[in-house]
Amino acid sequence: MTVSAAAQVAAQAAALRGEIRRHDRLYYVAAAPEIADRDYDRLVSELRELETRHPELVTPDSPTQRIGDEPVEGLRPVRHSVPMMSIDNTYGVDDLEAWGRRVEKLLADAGDERPPEWVLELKIDGVAVSLTYEAGRLVLGATRGNGVTGDNITHNVRTIHGVPLLLDLAAPPPLVEVRGEIYMTNSDLVALNERQAAAGLAAFANTRNVAAGSIRLLDPRECAARPLKFLCHGLGNATGLGIGSLGELFGWAGAAGLPVAPHTKIFASLDALIERGTELIEELHDLDFEVDGFVVKVNDFAQQQLLGSTAKSPRWAIAWKFEKFEATTTLAEIRVQVGRGGTVTPVAYLEPVELAGTIVRRASLHNADEVARKDVRIGDVLVVEKAGKVIPHVVRVEKHLRKKQLPVWKPPTECPECTTPLVKDPAGVFIRCPNIDCPARCRERIRFFASRGALDIEGLGDKLVEQLVATGLVKHYADLYALEPAQLEPLERMGKKSAAALVAEIAKSKDRGLVRVLNALGIRHVGPRVATLLAGRFPTIDELTAASEEELAAVPEIGPAIAASVYEWLASAAGRHTIAGLRQAGVRLDVPESERVAAGPLSGKTLVVTGSLERFTRQQAEEAIRRAGGRASGSISKKTDYLVAGAEAGSKLDKATKLGVVVIDEAAFEKLLGRG
Repeated sequence: MTVSAAAQVAAQAAALRGEIRRHDRLYYVAAAPEIADRDYDRLVSELRELETRHPELVTPDSPTQRIGDEPVEGLRPVRHSVPMMSIDNTYGVDDLEAWGRRVEKLLADAGDERPPEWVLELKIDGVAVSLTYEAGRLVLGATRGNGVTGDNITHNVRTIHGVPLLLDLAAPPPLVEVRGEIYMTNSDLVALNERQAAAGLAAFANTRNVAAGSIRLLDPRECAARPLKFLCHGLGNATGLGIGSLGELFGWAGAAGLPVAPHTKIFASLDALIERGTELIEELHDLDFEVDGFVVKVNDFAQQQLLGSTAKSPRWAIAWKFEKFEATTTLAEIRVQVGRGGTVTPVAYLEPVELAGTIVRRASLHNADEVARKDVRIGDVLVVEKAGKVIPHVVRVEKHLRKKQLPVWKPPTECPECTTPLVKDPAGVFIRCPNIDCPARCRERIRFFASRGALDIEGLGDKLVEQLVATGLVKHYADLYALEPAQLEPLERMGKKSAAALVAEIAKSKDRGLVRVLNALGIRHVGPRVATLLAGRFPTIDELTAASEEELAAVPEIGPAIAASVYEWLASAAGRHTIAGLRQAGVRLDVPESERVAAGPLSGKTLVVTGSLERFTRQQAEEAIRRAGGRASGSISKKTDYLVAGAEAGSKLDKATKLGVVVIDEAAFEKLLGRG
């Protein structure tokens, strides 16, 4: 082969590796795949064939090397350069608040008067590991072990697709040790157990056990056959990283191709964190992986250093777990209910049993795959659990008490309300009713629209919503605003006075404003926080509907997944019809002038904040930018006007310098704000 031909082949291999890594990042980090699985497999196959013909081109970080090498003789011990400490637990809000007060006092006593920012993370029920990268290449994977010494599991970690073999960075740090969790999803466990059954092998009990067992296998080819995943949540040893907080770490991790747990958020106050956490508890069962609480951390690394650790645990982090209550009862029936988005959820109807001071008659079964995984059958004796504010759910079946062979429960193939054929969710976990006019979906949409966190229509309760939908008086949101007292008076528990009062309350809801309306519409991924961010950038519905998907994604904290969901809904026929109906009904679809950010000295400017500032927290600085009419972004690009660089500014400063972005210090920043 000539030199030029060899160079051409090498370039082809490098391009294929780069393309595959890009798709890995889109799939595992951004959750926004661009190509089908078969097309991805074709790319990997093409690279493998090329490397087979030219073995000199094989690199340790090539995507083809995930299939697993030869078995190791045993797991070698690894001593952690920075101990992997356990975290203290708390089970109640009062205890969490008390811990927060202790943290603030310790910081003040140490001379740091800055109010701490707080990080909320999901506490994933998996296996804690550390991943060490040298010059961007994965060189070591280790279990937590006893916190000081773990086991070398590099041979297995390399088989996990969510773990990049090469960090996606132009200038990776010399050394960085990433901490995180290896886990398996519930749907992947169902599929794995199906393969186990087909091979005549025993089923695995739960996701944590199979993750813990898989990661310690001596043969990496066995581990490669099990669909493990990884999420990053912290740092161990690091050299030259230039990161000053967990928030910056998560941004860096995303850029490097390391996935971060969903719902990870930073809050300026512990009260705001607790409020969001309390809301999020109710949503946890929608996740496809096991979560047994939250982890709350201090965001700033310098403050973490000041707080230090006890002999066992860091003072800057705590696990907020949910106190669990269990009871045993018999499953009488399984029914399904249809949510406003069409998701069909199986519900266990139980023989009444006392649980945490209340009589429980129903419990969540989450989805059909979960029923199959736990092998739940009508007539079984079940263990039911209630954790925190979460509705009761089924923990396990007491199969040793199964007296006879019970029939396997089969999920419905048609919607129980409208008989429309059900469809499988692309993720493979849920089944959905695709009929947007399904009465059940309609009821749930109207209920949510009228709820306290949405349009807050006093007096429009569940029973009344059922009657309105059943009688055909209300099908769409706008129909509510056309109701007249005479139409309501014949309904159960309604009279002239109550009918008139309800019509008046509905009329009052017209002026709630764009934020409340966006939250009320039930767009996927849009809650109060996202609605506030969108309305802050696009203060009228016309501006929002005119925005491109790219413009939506550019809003801080939004990202591509949320942007795609919002854009698709607004562009859909149903979305356009909904907006037109509300507009015609006189519902306010803008942000009141008094609540908008006025034009200011930073109007039209985009700023990024990095490093530690003396007079601002990160959140305070970004809020000051928005109040001055500017846009606060989390990432540097050619469109960035200024980088506000504080102490210990890291990779963002380097990137800004390369791109020619104007870099200013805190004093110059205050002058831009009009304060200096």
